[in-house]
Amino acid sequence: MTGEPAAGSTPVERPRGTIDGGDPSQYVRERSADGRRDVSYPPAPEPLGVPVYDNHTHLEIEDGETGLSLDEQLQHALAVGVHGVVQAGGDVDSSRWSAWAARTHPRVLAAVAIHPNEAPAYEQAGELDAAIAVIDELAAEPRVRAIGETGLDFFRTEADGIPAQLRSFEAHIALAKKHGIAMQIHDRDAHHAVLDTLVRVGAPEKTVFHCFSGDADMARIAADRGYYLSFAGNVTFKNAQNLRDALAVTPLDRILVETDAPFLTPVPYRGRPNAPYLIPLTLRFLAAELAMDADALGAQVAANTLEVYGEF
Repeated sequence: MTGEPAAGSTPVERPRGTIDGGDPSQYVRERSADGRRDVSYPPAPEPLGVPVYDNHTHLEIEDGETGLSLDEQLQHALAVGVHGVVQAGGDVDSSRWSAWAARTHPRVLAAVAIHPNEAPAYEQAGELDAAIAVIDELAAEPRVRAIGETGLDFFRTEADGIPAQLRSFEAHIALAKKHGIAMQIHDRDAHHAVLDTLVRVGAPEKTVFHCFSGDADMARIAADRGYYLSFAGNVTFKNAQNLRDALAVTPLDRILVETDAPFLTPVPYRGRPNAPYLIPLTLRFLAAELAMDADALGAQVAANTLEVYGEF
């Protein structure tokens, strides 16, 4: 994970593979010793007819020995109609990197935060307040447009870490309000606690459930409260009927789309690395589920994205 470059310096990227011809499928991050698992980048999908945006991605994460640079990620995304990304942080280093990426690349906006699974470790080290202070400082930058990802995760964190998660979540909500920017929520196995916290503390004006993981009932509650639901590649998974049910009841003006790259690569490439240029696969799947033209849905989702984060 790369930290923010020092002032006045040029960021130095780790060694990466290079290709000719601009085909991302030629990039190979890693292969198992026996070669059975294909973890190369998937081929680029057919371009969309309208500009769209990736609502949430982690381009600072490098999974394997070779991969795509930030410039290459953005180039391949643009080639298929993905005109911008919201790069999300999860700790101090990745949040600094996200702010740097947005500061130096016009097709990147940043979200900065301490991830709920990181909050207990910061708290145990006596550094949570200092970490949140860094997020506060970064959030003042003009191209940092969201606090995120923050929230609650009762899947990975033990019970003794939940108080730190809650304290961090509430502090992040306050930062989103202070800076007048959106908030991206991470919610895993904590639906009721997240919704209750938002009611108790008061949600920011623009609240996004990143990688929405609830069901139709939760989607109705979220939409009724004016929250946005962002759907990732896992909506295409066979065992994700709850997400498709949620999509079916979500108003069109509350839908966003994301990769959560390098994770949650949509079918038929599940298990291979994800990247913003694969947004068309998920968007076309959403459109088919909604019996809509993909470009019509894309135009609506793009308008939603710009409404939440502002212009790139």
